[in-house]
Amino acid sequence: MNIGTMTVSSLNIKIKSLLETTFMHITVEGEVSSVTYHSSGHIYFSIKDKESSLKCVMFRSNASRMKFKLECGQHVVVNGSISVYTPRGEYQLMTVSVEPFGQGALAVAYEQLKEKLQKKGYFDVQQKRPQPKYIKKLALVTASNSAALQDMLKIIDKRWRLLEVVVVDTLVQGDNSASQIAEALEFADTLGCDAIVVGRGGGSKEDLWAFNEEVVADAIFKLNTFVVSAVGHEVDILISDFVADLRAPTPSAAIEMILPDQNELLYTLSELQNRYVRTIGQIVLNKEQGLKALIQEFARNSISRKISMVEKEFKSLEDEFQRAIEYKMRQFESKVTHLPQVLRENFEYALQFKSQTLNSLEQKMKLYDPKLKQKDGWAEIVFNGKRVALSKITENDRFILADTSVKLEVVCLRKENIVL
Repeated sequence: MNIGTMTVSSLNIKIKSLLETTFMHITVEGEVSSVTYHSSGHIYFSIKDKESSLKCVMFRSNASRMKFKLECGQHVVVNGSISVYTPRGEYQLMTVSVEPFGQGALAVAYEQLKEKLQKKGYFDVQQKRPQPKYIKKLALVTASNSAALQDMLKIIDKRWRLLEVVVVDTLVQGDNSASQIAEALEFADTLGCDAIVVGRGGGSKEDLWAFNEEVVADAIFKLNTFVVSAVGHEVDILISDFVADLRAPTPSAAIEMILPDQNELLYTLSELQNRYVRTIGQIVLNKEQGLKALIQEFARNSISRKISMVEKEFKSLEDEFQRAIEYKMRQFESKVTHLPQVLRENFEYALQFKSQTLNSLEQKMKLYDPKLKQKDGWAEIVFNGKRVALSKITENDRFILADTSVKLEVVCLRKENIVL
């Protein structure tokens, strides 16, 4: 059928009308081949299969509801309608929503954010703040009308009534809940609390999703106060659990994990008191025994005791000395009584002995007197200064003849031996 000649614009308009009325609310499956996140908030991307590709655009209003980030290579399902840009004769898929093929968008978003934060070091153990040993002031960041808050307050009243509790009210699900939770955490960090518990009770994955948002993870990571993530039930593991300093399976469990049990503490204090009494009693007993020993030692080594001992020793020595003097005096008295007679006898004996000695000496003197021993005709022969026998003199020898009164110097004129 010949419909006549048309202008390019009229043809594009007819094609636009045909495509946009024919391909409304369609679903297309493909692999993401290119993605551009524009500063305006729009997302421009393409999907492809083995033989062709299709351009897509998602405007900011729809893009803001995306739970995960589009990346090249992802297998996705795109919902939208075909739109034609008549000035260039190009068509594209006006995207309303995108879902990962075979799995939910929330699961993909969860894994993407988890991987991103892990690379940034948000989960590192070294980044965790230490748990306070004693908590005096606690901030509860949750909905003020929630059952989770009432459960936590009941546990607090049961375990530790001395605690000061500050409730920071915030939305915990729905639109804008993530940003409100982040703001509430920042406010709680300024209250001077020892710890913060952020969380809520159980719910669906969508209900708990605010605690999987990056803005909440950033707020938890930047806190200066020790923080516990207590969201949902045991099986619910949120991004906030990884970033927080401590993860609790439930809000009630969080209180039990960080607060002491007052009954257990009272029992411990009672045990400590008994141990203290026993220890002090033993210390007092030991000190008392030590004191008694010191008193006895002091008594043994006191100045007065030593003076008394010295006095007794001195008295004993004095008595001994007195006895020794008396004994010596008795000996001297017995000796002095006979002393004159002994002296007389000794003197007479000494005089008699000396007289006998004198007589003996007189006899010896007479016996050895040279003048008495001298015989007439006999003289001493001295030759060369030595006394010699007459037989030693030879002719012409000059020698000396001497007796007790005369000394002659003579010369031997002739020598004759006499034979008897």
